[in-house]
Amino acid sequence: MSEKVIIFDTSLRDGEQSLQSSLSVKEKLQIALALERMNIDVMEVGFPISSPGDFNSVKVISNTIKNVKICSLARCVDKDIDVAADAMSGMDNSRIHIFLGTSNLHMQYKLRKNFDEILSMAVRSVQRAKRYTDDVEFSCEDAGRTSIDNLCRIVECVIASGATTINIPDTVGYTVPNQFYNIIKSLYEKVPNIDKAVISVHCHDDLGMAVANSISAIMAGARQVEGTMNGIGERAGNAALEEIIMTIFARSDILDVHTDINKKEIYRTSKIISQICNMPIPANKAIVGSNAFAHSSGIHQDGILKNRENYEILSPVIIGLKDVQLNLTSRSGRAAVRYRMTQMGYKDDEYDINKLYVSFLKLADKKGQVFDYDLEALAFINNHQEHPEYFRLDYFNVKSSSTGSAKASVTLICGNDIKTKSATTSNGPVDAVYQALSKISGYSILLQKFQLFAKGKGKDALGQVDILVEYKKRKFHGIGLATDIIESSSKAMVNVLNNIWRANQVTLKLNKFNV
Repeated sequence: MSEKVIIFDTSLRDGEQSLQSSLSVKEKLQIALALERMNIDVMEVGFPISSPGDFNSVKVISNTIKNVKICSLARCVDKDIDVAADAMSGMDNSRIHIFLGTSNLHMQYKLRKNFDEILSMAVRSVQRAKRYTDDVEFSCEDAGRTSIDNLCRIVECVIASGATTINIPDTVGYTVPNQFYNIIKSLYEKVPNIDKAVISVHCHDDLGMAVANSISAIMAGARQVEGTMNGIGERAGNAALEEIIMTIFARSDILDVHTDINKKEIYRTSKIISQICNMPIPANKAIVGSNAFAHSSGIHQDGILKNRENYEILSPVIIGLKDVQLNLTSRSGRAAVRYRMTQMGYKDDEYDINKLYVSFLKLADKKGQVFDYDLEALAFINNHQEHPEYFRLDYFNVKSSSTGSAKASVTLICGNDIKTKSATTSNGPVDAVYQALSKISGYSILLQKFQLFAKGKGKDALGQVDILVEYKKRKFHGIGLATDIIESSSKAMVNVLNNIWRANQVTLKLNKFNV
């Protein structure tokens, strides 16, 4: 019987820390729930000591997620470990993950300690973490550049101190598959108590080999793999979990291992993380890219028509990818919308049918037919935006020409007030709307990124606008969706204004209680 490989997702820790703007608690919770549906084994959800916001998000997720082991990161520092435990105090099924640099480079230039001091810190920290949980993971940071003798010695000592999982990270993506295989193999051959712990790997993609190194480690005996969905993370990113999971599935003949992942949730989870994190998936991305199952060559198309296995080693259905376009119109009722959402894999508690149906009717009146991708986009936008909103777009009017200036008049509901402002600019209608919104809100913001995506195809496509702005040295992300580009641009900025308003409210509360 094949052995199980534990899938450890760090999208909400290693992945989130690399984003251009921090995620809200609600956004993190949406991702956590998607990962739970995917049946991830272990979910690393934050670094609680890093900020009050990270501590709070770990606490909320720990109190919500029921079917996945929750993990928090800590340095080999007493306070880090205590705070990590406190953040997860609401659940029993938790893990503390502590890390410490073990390479000569890290010891000499970052930590300024010798190996004996590092060894002592590691042992003491594992013992402290064991006060809170029996599940302690220890990471040898920069293990790929650590001497094998030092690596074996520290692994043996932390296992003896109670660590139940030992992580061997290729922190800077330096190793190649054969070299990483030999590192893992050496640990099994030289560490006498290696059978008392699970060996894990955490590979980065600086040389494009994170997945290959992870698979090599599995072949050498590693039974936990750490990574992120879509490979998001520091620099070039982490090992992409969807690629590892599907490699294990497709090549079970040579790997002889398995996972317990619900593979039909892979595509949807990938899309959710891409949209919430504002990180588009490249078209040629393995497994989840838009071209991953597309065929353009005439020879390939002919082969596919005769037998899909000629040019497809995986069926897109396995990862939950569907290319179904069921036409719904303004004459369709709630039952039809709910049925279609169920067919696409959504559960009733994952969206608000009443709110979705109102958005559906508005869209159906504008474009006539509503397709599956429209419903998914509407459901995402409705879930993405927290309610009640302080700022709500009431009305806008824009006049623009190719030879002159653009003028916008915007009416915005601000709490219990209604405010209208106008702005004129030579930079086009979207800029005019944004200047008017800035006047109303009083927020001095700098637009850093503006992206427009077509959700759908041809004349039926919805326009989704993703923007990134800077306000008081913090970055905020906003999303807007509409058939009209000016409207979707306006909604994206209003989404940003609400995110800024909520952030200001949190700051006021923290100042009030001197947190």
